[in-house]
Amino acid sequence: MIKILIPYALRAFTERNAEVEVEPGTAGDAINALAGSYPALKTHLFTEDGQLRDFINLFVGGANINSLQGLDTPVADNGELMIVPAIAGGSGDSGLTNEEIARYSRHLLLPEIGVEGQQKLKAAKVLIVGTGGLGAPLALYLAAAGVGTIGLVDFDVVDESNLQRQIIHSTRDVGRPKTASAKDRIKGINPLVNVVTHNEMLTSKNALEIFADYDIIADGTDNFQTRYLVNDACVFLGKLNVYGSVFQFDGQASVFGAKDGPCYRCLYPSPPPPGLVPSCAEGGVMGVLPGIIGTIQAAETIKLIVGGAKPLVGRLLLFDAWRMAFRELKLEKNPACPVCGNAPSIHELIDYEQFCGLKKNQESKPIDTITAIELKKRLDNGEKIQFIDIREPHERAIVKFPDAKVMPLGQLERRMEELDPSVDAVFLCKIGQRSILGIRALQEAGYKGKLLNLQDGLNAWARDVDKSMPVY
Repeated sequence: MIKILIPYALRAFTERNAEVEVEPGTAGDAINALAGSYPALKTHLFTEDGQLRDFINLFVGGANINSLQGLDTPVADNGELMIVPAIAGGSGDSGLTNEEIARYSRHLLLPEIGVEGQQKLKAAKVLIVGTGGLGAPLALYLAAAGVGTIGLVDFDVVDESNLQRQIIHSTRDVGRPKTASAKDRIKGINPLVNVVTHNEMLTSKNALEIFADYDIIADGTDNFQTRYLVNDACVFLGKLNVYGSVFQFDGQASVFGAKDGPCYRCLYPSPPPPGLVPSCAEGGVMGVLPGIIGTIQAAETIKLIVGGAKPLVGRLLLFDAWRMAFRELKLEKNPACPVCGNAPSIHELIDYEQFCGLKKNQESKPIDTITAIELKKRLDNGEKIQFIDIREPHERAIVKFPDAKVMPLGQLERRMEELDPSVDAVFLCKIGQRSILGIRALQEAGYKGKLLNLQDGLNAWARDVDKSMPVY
């Protein structure tokens, strides 16, 4: 038998199974057998015309099948097939003062770092994109290590929900710009560090200008459009991109942009469709996970600055916190990559929202929405409405919506007949994103009734209508 290793993000569609066994054959045979056993998984793996999605990578024996025989790559009996999906100079004198020698003494005792390595750290300039779950440990450990200049890019403010994992911020910082909160904490750890804040959204218009002043870019983003922007800007400027990403219990880390190594697009040529891969805000994340991955990013950054170590160039590190398991996969530079390949077709920064499908498609049928206030008025007027709660059981345990029919996202199509087309149906999820996928699925399946998405989800209902309900 062949053992297929299922990442945490897809286990909701395999009855929470982390491993699935299928008959021996090729990688294509195995992945098709998996989709046959779990039909709800099929749309996550294949496009409508049956092609494996670009953001899904398959590895056999630690190698990407794209560098082997593609889907025809044989997988031996008792072998493993792994699914890997996409789940954002110094200051003058470089000598060390007595204060710096005392502060960094544990580094100086390491022959691999020593005085010379610490001087390199002092002279280095590192930009951290995002001061959230990944950016928090990155900034803290780079500051503690003595990186001379740390840049912070973020336009968000601290929210109470951030504090479960974004340890650079505190309760008293709620409502403050994240860059200001992070700068205060960095200065509290190491006042010798120069902190440069960029309290603005990173865009195609400002990325090259901001990146130009730094030696290394550390990617702590939480969305695909910024991740591709960071990747492309690093390739164009010849900057190393220290990558990390997290979702639920899974984490990834690598170093992209090296001259002979792959970039992020070599691994994931295109992003998943909007909503298909939930954000941490919707899917959740174990609080310590970004701390682990962010610390790995900090270690990689320090190694790149000091030199002489083996960085994660051409290697993808995978971490499953729930099973406490690390795996390492070999990454190859894609000669056909549109950004870093032999004949690149992309030569400047593009519209990344459009690339990631976040701009409205004029040809797609619009999704009808209803606000919490409007919904309350209709209920007060005695209108009959059917509520469809598409959340998973563990999430409904946090808060329940009265009289809602429970139909998890993966069950909607096969349970479509349970809905009454003569009654308007309002779809419920946390923030109104996953419900869009559910409505699209029913529309494509031919459902004729009125489907409405509760704008901003149950959090809007708790905020604007029933304040006894928690916002989560």
